[in-house]
Amino acid sequence: MDRQPAWRRMSRFDLPDLSRRNLLIGGGIGVGLLVGWQLWPRQYRANLPLAKGEYGFGSWLKISRDGSVTVAIPQSEAGQGVYTALAQIVAGELGADWRTVAVQPALASPEFANTLFAREWRSALMPAGLGALANEDAIDGLGDDWATRNAFMITGGATSIRQFEEPCRLAGAAARTLLCQAAAERWDTEWENLETRNGFVVFGKKQIPFSQLAEAASSFDGPDPVPLNPSPINALSGKEMPRLDVAAKVDGSANFAGDIRLPDMLYASVRAGPTGDTTLKSIAAKGISKRKAVVDVVKTDGWVAVLGTNWWAANQALDAIAPTFETVGLMAETASMNEQLSKAFSKVEGAKIFDQGSIDAAFDKSSGTRIHKALYFTAAALHAPLETRTATAQFQDGRLTLWMASQAPQSARAAAAHAIGISVDDVTLIPTFAGGSFGRNLDSQIARQAAALAKHSGRPVQVIWSRPEEFMRDFVRPPAHARMTASLAAGGVVTGLSVRIAVPPFAREQMQRISGDGAVEAMEKTAGEHDPMAIAGAIPPYAIPNLSIAHYPIKLPLPGGILRGGGHGYTAFFIESFIDELAHESGVEPLSFRMQMLVGQTRLARCLTGVAALANWDGGASGSSKGIACHSMQGSHIALIATATTSETGVKVERISAMVDCGRLINPELARQQVESGIIFGLAQALGSSTDYESGMPTARRLRDIDLPVLSDIPEIEIEFVRSDAEPGGASEIGVPAVAPAVANALFSAAGVRLRELPLLSKGL
Repeated sequence: MDRQPAWRRMSRFDLPDLSRRNLLIGGGIGVGLLVGWQLWPRQYRANLPLAKGEYGFGSWLKISRDGSVTVAIPQSEAGQGVYTALAQIVAGELGADWRTVAVQPALASPEFANTLFAREWRSALMPAGLGALANEDAIDGLGDDWATRNAFMITGGATSIRQFEEPCRLAGAAARTLLCQAAAERWDTEWENLETRNGFVVFGKKQIPFSQLAEAASSFDGPDPVPLNPSPINALSGKEMPRLDVAAKVDGSANFAGDIRLPDMLYASVRAGPTGDTTLKSIAAKGISKRKAVVDVVKTDGWVAVLGTNWWAANQALDAIAPTFETVGLMAETASMNEQLSKAFSKVEGAKIFDQGSIDAAFDKSSGTRIHKALYFTAAALHAPLETRTATAQFQDGRLTLWMASQAPQSARAAAAHAIGISVDDVTLIPTFAGGSFGRNLDSQIARQAAALAKHSGRPVQVIWSRPEEFMRDFVRPPAHARMTASLAAGGVVTGLSVRIAVPPFAREQMQRISGDGAVEAMEKTAGEHDPMAIAGAIPPYAIPNLSIAHYPIKLPLPGGILRGGGHGYTAFFIESFIDELAHESGVEPLSFRMQMLVGQTRLARCLTGVAALANWDGGASGSSKGIACHSMQGSHIALIATATTSETGVKVERISAMVDCGRLINPELARQQVESGIIFGLAQALGSSTDYESGMPTARRLRDIDLPVLSDIPEIEIEFVRSDAEPGGASEIGVPAVAPAVANALFSAAGVRLRELPLLSKGL
């Protein structure tokens, strides 16, 4: 491991020329510059490329002669604002002028390993049963070491700020001290007497711009440890700074994978059969005999592609050749999968994820308690990002270059390398913006296809999946069934709660695919393994003395994957809907029913009382059309009240009010955007976003088939944040889980019908 100062061991990398199309500038002036920094003290070789006139300060940032500061961002930008938030932390600690700040995707490095994700998802990443062999600290240490050694760069689980706030602060602070040292040498004073402000080093009435100090500063050895600002709130952190990606997206200069244009490039449309033991049997070759735009047809065992001079022609030709596939074994069928889920509780060995007290004693009817039971269901949920999976690949001189959006770039590189038999070191992945993701871009199927087609054709190839192909290949959030049982004592006291959830171990399956397995291999490897992440959020925040949470890891012929909100997306629906049932069964107002059980949950309790005042909570009595729900995840808390009614056309949600505690906010407006988008995503999950399956095929083919809410369906949304000095929590997913139960509870108060299935169905209303 190289421990020399990073600025003395810069290495060269081949990268495309920097331009406004791959660089985002805060001040609106394209200057083509990049800045980078890493944790202090530095332990890994800095891999940040430098152009003439640029001076690097490690892996995180560099400063140019004109004073521009560019921050390397290791996370995928899919609209959540991570480019802005991380740059804001670095620039604020540095004391930079926001108008001169730019960002660029970071290259792979152990410095950018997402160790927090590895820790929080360790149960899905590590072999089943490992937790019984070591204590929590040992497992966390193993996860950190594994993530670092494998440069485990991943975007997901609302970890970006939580993982990288401290490294970003250290990066900015370290560069600040070096600039101050360079200025102090000029002024013959101690560097500790200096400060930085708006792109200048300042000493009394004297000031020097960063541009005049960058070259000298890059040669200094900084202090150890690096002195941070006395408060996490610096000149920029906590303020609503303009997003860095907006201007490029408005003027069209922002690059998505489908925007890449290379000389002599071909376009490919692909089609595969149902998941499982599927083989391509035949194509109607005559279907393309007179199509001039078609260049080639490429057949593999599992899929077929048409290469053309434009994508539309390739896709039309693909329809014309009418590929036929044969699948051996079970295929996904909604009816049979529901039957399997229902039988899982008696045929599958459940694994207790949480066990407290004695459920058997709590359910003893001789004690005078009442037992209340309910069954809940959720259908398979699609990711359905606006941008279907897209990748552009060029294979030249034994090296592959990929342009694509990926939440797991190292996995994509490995998948592409394996597909064409080259070393991972010979694959360069250039990240692009993502047109939405919600977990979809964790998978790398398209990287394999793009690599194979580029090598086969000898020309650059852009692969774009059609919407039907996107739905066919989607690793859905799988269907789930829950059996809820509670015991109620006099006065509405919940003495016991049993939550049993049957769902495939999709989080473990997802992590297996990231490790390099295909869909079928991942399903086989994880079949029957318990998966705490698959039922994340099932442990309620309430003080219930006897509590049992169990996972029944059923195997379904349907590949599963992580969707925005993860397991919380349905476990919150199960828990918060059932708690509402218990409140009405006990004759206790739903808010009071929850508050009496929130022992020690002061932040969540504050959200509940806050949203009650915000939404003029009326108790959710019959005919009020208001429903309440709350949830905690990823260090954040939310309470939500929905106003909803039913009509001949279905469910109409009129208003959603939310009180949110995400801890200390880096950029309040970004946090608001994320919570609001999460609420809308949760609304989509509540009312649509699902598909049935017939003969292994999704019945949904187009976006119109999954009942996504359109603009006229979006209710009035009001969000307030609890002011907090707590560590930042996740903001990108906290808005999702509580929406469905709040809407379901509102519909019960409106119509007196308890809906226990997602999406919420209009039948019977």
